[in-house]
Amino acid sequence: MLKIAIVILLFAVIVSLFSGLFFLIHDGGKTRRVVNTLAVRVALSVLLIALLLIAIWSGSITLNPTP
Repeated sequence: MLKIAIVILLFAVIVSLFSGLFFLIHDGGKTRRVVNTLAVRVALSVLLIALLLIAIWSGSITLNPTP
């Protein structure tokens, strides 16, 4: 379950990245949409890091899996 949430959050960060790029090119930086997408991307990245730490701490994922 945690792995699916991690993949979804990673995908959301990438979508936010490209939407910010689109707004930057489309608006030329004249509106606050680029700043808003940056804030969303930072929040999603913090959630992603927190979820990764929880998954590592709970043992759901491991850094060095043993065969």
